[in-house]
Amino acid sequence: MTRSKKLAGTAVLLGVLLACNDTTHPTVTPDQQGDLNALFAATVAYKDFSRAEAAGYSAKLTDCMADSSGGMGFHYGKVALIDAVPRVEEPEILMYEPQADGSLQFVGVEYVVPLSASATPPSLYGLQFHRNEAFQLWVLHVWLYRENPSGMFSDWNPTVSCAAAR
Repeated sequence: MTRSKKLAGTAVLLGVLLACNDTTHPTVTPDQQGDLNALFAATVAYKDFSRAEAAGYSAKLTDCMADSSGGMGFHYGKVALIDAVPRVEEPEILMYEPQADGSLQFVGVEYVVPLSASATPPSLYGLQFHRNEAFQLWVLHVWLYRENPSGMFSDWNPTVSCAAAR
Protein backbone atom coordinates (compact mmCIF):
# COMPACT_ATOMS: atom_id res chain seq x y z
CA MET A 1 0.00 0.00 0.00
CA THR A 2 1.35 3.40 -0.91
CA ARG A 3 1.95 6.12 1.64
CA SER A 4 -0.76 8.28 0.06
CA LYS A 5 -3.32 5.45 0.37
CA LYS A 6 -2.34 4.93 4.01
CA LEU A 7 -2.71 8.64 4.69
CA ALA A 8 -6.06 8.72 2.90
CA GLY A 9 -7.26 5.77 5.00
CA THR A 10 -6.13 7.49 8.18
CA ALA A 11 -7.87 10.71 7.14
CA VAL A 12 -11.11 8.79 6.49
CA LEU A 13 -10.94 7.10 9.89
CA LEU A 14 -10.25 10.39 11.64
CA GLY A 15 -13.25 11.84 9.82
CA VAL A 16 -15.38 8.94 11.08
CA LEU A 17 -14.15 9.59 14.61
CA LEU A 18 -15.05 13.24 14.34
CA ALA A 19 -18.50 12.35 13.04
CA CYS A 20 -19.44 10.09 15.96
CA ASN A 21 -22.24 12.46 16.98
CA ASP A 22 -24.74 10.91 14.57
CA THR A 23 -27.96 9.23 15.67
CA THR A 24 -26.46 5.71 15.62
CA HIS A 25 -24.02 6.46 18.44
CA PRO A 26 -24.38 7.95 21.86
CA THR A 27 -23.34 11.57 21.91
CA VAL A 28 -19.58 11.77 21.93
CA THR A 29 -18.48 14.67 24.09
CA PRO A 30 -15.42 16.78 23.27
CA ASP A 31 -13.55 15.07 26.13
CA GLN A 32 -14.49 11.64 24.81
CA GLN A 33 -13.45 12.68 21.31
CA GLY A 34 -10.06 13.80 22.61
CA ASP A 35 -9.60 10.42 24.30
CA LEU A 36 -10.77 8.57 21.17
CA ASN A 37 -8.24 10.50 19.10
CA ALA A 38 -5.49 9.57 21.59
CA LEU A 39 -6.59 5.91 21.48
CA PHE A 40 -6.54 5.95 17.69
CA ALA A 41 -3.02 7.40 17.60
CA ALA A 42 -1.84 4.77 20.11
CA THR A 43 -3.44 1.77 18.34
CA VAL A 44 -3.62 2.45 14.59
CA ALA A 45 -0.47 0.38 14.01
CA TYR A 46 -2.31 -2.66 15.39
CA LYS A 47 -4.43 -2.88 12.26
CA ASP A 48 -1.43 -5.03 11.27
CA PHE A 49 -1.83 -7.96 13.66
CA SER A 50 1.90 -8.78 13.56
CA ARG A 51 2.61 -5.32 14.99
CA ALA A 52 0.11 -5.92 17.79
CA GLU A 53 1.83 -9.22 18.61
CA ALA A 54 5.24 -7.53 18.58
CA ALA A 55 3.87 -4.91 21.00
CA GLY A 56 2.84 -7.64 23.46
CA TYR A 57 -0.78 -8.33 22.45
CA SER A 58 0.03 -11.99 21.93
CA ALA A 59 -2.17 -13.76 24.48
CA LYS A 60 -5.24 -15.18 22.74
CA LEU A 61 -7.77 -14.76 25.53
CA THR A 62 -10.91 -16.04 23.79
CA ASP A 63 -12.08 -17.90 20.76
CA CYS A 64 -14.13 -15.80 18.38
CA MET A 65 -17.08 -14.47 20.38
CA ALA A 66 -20.55 -13.90 18.91
CA ASP A 67 -24.14 -14.18 20.05
CA SER A 68 -27.58 -13.06 18.90
CA SER A 69 -26.64 -9.41 19.65
CA GLY A 70 -23.61 -9.47 17.34
CA GLY A 71 -19.95 -10.26 17.66
CA MET A 72 -16.73 -9.19 19.30
CA GLY A 73 -14.28 -11.43 17.48
CA PHE A 74 -11.10 -12.82 19.01
CA HIS A 75 -9.68 -11.09 22.08
CA TYR A 76 -5.89 -10.69 22.22
CA GLY A 77 -4.48 -9.29 25.43
CA LYS A 78 -1.38 -7.69 26.78
CA VAL A 79 -1.47 -9.47 30.11
CA ALA A 80 1.00 -7.08 31.78
CA LEU A 81 -1.61 -4.31 31.45
CA ILE A 82 -4.38 -6.19 33.25
CA ASP A 83 -4.35 -4.51 36.64
CA ALA A 84 -6.42 -2.05 38.67
CA VAL A 85 -5.65 0.96 36.46
CA PRO A 86 -7.22 1.40 33.02
CA ARG A 87 -5.34 3.74 30.68
CA VAL A 88 -6.90 5.34 27.57
CA GLU A 89 -3.83 4.81 25.40
CA GLU A 90 -3.08 1.30 26.65
CA PRO A 91 -6.13 -0.94 26.28
CA GLU A 92 -5.67 -4.35 27.82
CA ILE A 93 -7.39 -6.18 24.95
CA LEU A 94 -7.58 -5.77 21.17
CA MET A 95 -10.52 -7.34 19.30
CA TYR A 96 -10.13 -8.85 15.83
CA GLU A 97 -12.70 -10.23 13.40
CA PRO A 98 -11.59 -13.28 11.41
CA GLN A 99 -11.63 -12.83 7.63
CA ALA A 100 -12.29 -15.45 4.94
CA ASP A 101 -8.65 -15.31 3.81
CA GLY A 102 -7.47 -16.22 7.33
CA SER A 103 -6.38 -12.70 8.26
CA LEU A 104 -7.65 -10.72 11.22
CA GLN A 105 -9.30 -7.29 10.99
CA PHE A 106 -8.88 -4.95 13.96
CA VAL A 107 -12.36 -3.83 15.08
CA GLY A 108 -12.05 -2.41 18.58
CA VAL A 109 -10.58 -2.53 22.04
CA GLU A 110 -11.73 -3.68 25.42
CA TYR A 111 -10.58 -2.21 28.69
CA VAL A 112 -10.68 -4.62 31.63
CA VAL A 113 -10.01 -4.48 35.36
CA PRO A 114 -10.32 -7.63 37.49
CA LEU A 115 -13.25 -7.45 39.89
CA SER A 116 -10.81 -8.49 42.62
CA ALA A 117 -8.71 -5.35 41.94
CA SER A 118 -11.52 -2.84 42.46
CA ALA A 119 -14.70 -2.95 44.53
CA THR A 120 -16.16 -0.10 42.49
CA PRO A 121 -16.37 0.25 38.72
CA PRO A 122 -13.49 2.12 37.13
CA SER A 123 -14.24 4.67 34.42
CA LEU A 124 -12.81 6.01 31.18
CA TYR A 125 -14.39 8.33 28.61
CA GLY A 126 -16.62 9.58 31.43
CA LEU A 127 -18.32 6.15 31.49
CA GLN A 128 -18.33 3.55 34.22
CA PHE A 129 -17.21 0.04 33.33
CA HIS A 130 -19.79 -2.69 33.93
CA ARG A 131 -19.45 -6.14 35.45
CA ASN A 132 -18.77 -9.21 33.37
CA GLU A 133 -19.48 -12.00 35.84
CA ALA A 134 -18.41 -14.78 33.46
CA PHE A 135 -14.84 -13.45 33.30
CA GLN A 136 -14.84 -11.72 36.72
CA LEU A 137 -13.96 -8.37 35.15
CA TRP A 138 -15.05 -4.77 34.95
CA VAL A 139 -15.26 -4.07 31.19
CA LEU A 140 -15.66 -1.26 28.67
CA HIS A 141 -15.64 -1.77 24.89
CA VAL A 142 -14.72 0.86 22.31
CA TRP A 143 -15.57 0.17 18.65
CA LEU A 144 -12.95 2.46 17.17
CA TYR A 145 -12.20 0.51 14.00
CA ARG A 146 -15.67 -0.81 13.11
CA GLU A 147 -18.79 1.30 13.25
CA ASN A 148 -21.28 -0.15 15.70
CA PRO A 149 -24.98 0.60 15.13
CA SER A 150 -25.54 -0.32 18.80
CA GLY A 151 -23.17 2.43 19.95
CA MET A 152 -19.50 3.26 20.23
CA PHE A 153 -19.27 1.78 23.75
CA SER A 154 -21.69 -1.18 23.47
CA ASP A 155 -20.53 -4.70 24.25
CA TRP A 156 -21.68 -6.43 21.08
CA ASN A 157 -21.39 -5.20 17.51
CA PRO A 158 -23.98 -6.57 15.04
CA THR A 159 -21.57 -5.90 12.15
CA VAL A 160 -18.88 -8.23 13.56
CA SER A 161 -19.08 -11.90 12.64
CA CYS A 162 -17.31 -15.12 13.54
CA ALA A 163 -18.44 -16.82 10.32
CA ALA A 164 -14.84 -17.03 9.04
CA ALA A 165 -13.38 -18.31 12.34
CA ARG A 166 -11.39 -21.51 11.96
